Amino acid sequence: MKKQKLIRITTVPISLDKLLEGQLTFMKDYYQVIAVSSQEQQLKRVAQKQGVPYFHLNLTRKITPLADIKAVYKLYRFLKKEHPYIVHTHTPKAGIVGMLASRFAGVPYRLHTVAGLPLLEASGFKRIVLDIVEKLTYYCATHVYPNALGLKKIIEELQFTKPTKLKVIGKGSSNGIDTSYFSQSVSPKLKLDDPNIFGISKTDFTFILVGRLVGDKGVNELVRAFTKVHKVHSHASLLLVGPLEEELDPLLPETLGFIKAHSKIYTTGYVDDVRPYFAFAKALVFPSYREGFPNVVLQAGAMGLPSIVSDINGCNEIITNNHNGLIVPVKDVKSLEMAMLTLITNNDIYEKLKSNARLEITSSYERRDMWRALLEEYQSLS
Repeated sequence: MKKQKLIRITTVPISLDKLLEGQLTFMKDYYQVIAVSSQEQQLKRVAQKQGVPYFHLNLTRKITPLADIKAVYKLYRFLKKEHPYIVHTHTPKAGIVGMLASRFAGVPYRLHTVAGLPLLEASGFKRIVLDIVEKLTYYCATHVYPNALGLKKIIEELQFTKPTKLKVIGKGSSNGIDTSYFSQSVSPKLKLDDPNIFGISKTDFTFILVGRLVGDKGVNELVRAFTKVHKVHSHASLLLVGPLEEELDPLLPETLGFIKAHSKIYTTGYVDDVRPYFAFAKALVFPSYREGFPNVVLQAGAMGLPSIVSDINGCNEIITNNHNGLIVPVKDVKSLEMAMLTLITNNDIYEKLKSNARLEITSSYERRDMWRALLEEYQSLS
């Protein structure tokens, strides 16, 4: 029997590669899978890695109406030729372009995963535009999948679509986590060439943040809190693992100055494998303003690290306060500082959170369980 076609669309290929890692490869045993995204050379590499064909589409993360209309038309023509059974989009721009084109092309099942709402931090005219785009995306979709229970609740409160269209797969997350890959038990493979990474002493209490270095990840607040912590505890270090983005939501000049000048703040830029840095660190700090269901918190937990997270959907579903981490209010520098001090100074609390960190992830967010749950959802559509 010929397999039905499944088309997966993201705005940029790194989302196919990292956020949906391995998922397309798994699904190709059941469907003819085609990857669609921008940045053709990178898309080609990601598609080859996952063993699926690809279609290049010019997409940007910015508001670009003319370019987006062209992308809708190009994708519409491609869909009319391919006749897919399911189109499944991720990320806001891919969502609106993919859902519009799919509806125009008459694709039977048009699925969109919501992994965060950038509009929550927008205001004025930009907020109005983003609200309209989100509502239109959901209107064109046949099914909408928030990847966190809290996110589902927010969408319902905003009345962006009827509740019957909304569903969270499993316990949340877009892809779960491979807990055999993210594990301290594979530590022999994780040794960095320099035992004191960047000169950080192993006796330091090293906090780590993994992600884009932008404002809405809470980096401004984190750096301010850390500088206060370091004045009290000189053996504290802060390791920032991820690319610095200077176009969308850049860090404050003051923050950049601290990062550059502070003797105990270290940056890596983008890295392919974050495990060596998790293995080196003592705790994750992730004070993001908004999330869907953050992979970083899953990864840190699977590596046995307690986490300090902001009290937002996704984060407060993975972390239970005083069980496997600490939860602090959003944009609250003082609370962030106090939570960091707690982990440094109270070893009993630290060890308790650490001992619970991995078990919480392995019991609820195993990657293959997530893939099977999504496959069951696909198969239930027919």
